[in-house]
Amino acid sequence: MTVAPWSACGGSARVLIVPGLYDSGPDHWQTLLQQHHHRRALRVRQHDWSVPDLEAWADRILETLRGEPRGPCVAVAHSFGCLALVRALLRGATGIDAAVLVAPADPLKFGVGELLPCQPLPISSTLVASRTDPWLPFGSAVNWSRAWGSALIDLGDAGHVNQDSGHGPWPQGKLIVEREIQRVNRRRRLAGVHGRESLIAA
Repeated sequence: MTVAPWSACGGSARVLIVPGLYDSGPDHWQTLLQQHHHRRALRVRQHDWSVPDLEAWADRILETLRGEPRGPCVAVAHSFGCLALVRALLRGATGIDAAVLVAPADPLKFGVGELLPCQPLPISSTLVASRTDPWLPFGSAVNWSRAWGSALIDLGDAGHVNQDSGHGPWPQGKLIVEREIQRVNRRRRLAGVHGRESLIAA
């Protein structure tokens, strides 16, 4: 699928898709979300989807963002992609206003816990967790959401929130992302209004 460059997009918040291990296939909810947003979407593409190298994956996120026009952006990550996104934010990634972290992989399983922050992320974030996720115990998801200052959405019995758990088309996920986009757009509009008022007052 060909995605137009971000420079062709309008003023509404754009979507950065950050897949997990082995990428997200054509029927995965992330790919369907990318297709839905089309001209307002960009996808991070790893050099090797089968090797969970946290630093290399964070590098690719930083490289994807580098050189893109600045503007409101919501990052939507899944599984190991969540860890890579958090690592990229810790390393100073800019150009992202909010993050939706869906079914993060367990940092302890990959031995990368020490590379991730134990304090609130520099942007607003929502962590979407499942009580039956084989890749991360729900209690750990709760702890990470608290450490990162993320709002927590409990999906209940939802597996790893992928195609194997029945999450090809995922209407609830689409609504979660749309709500985050609206919040980012609202904050940007308010910031613009306050900025204009400050200039007038000066």
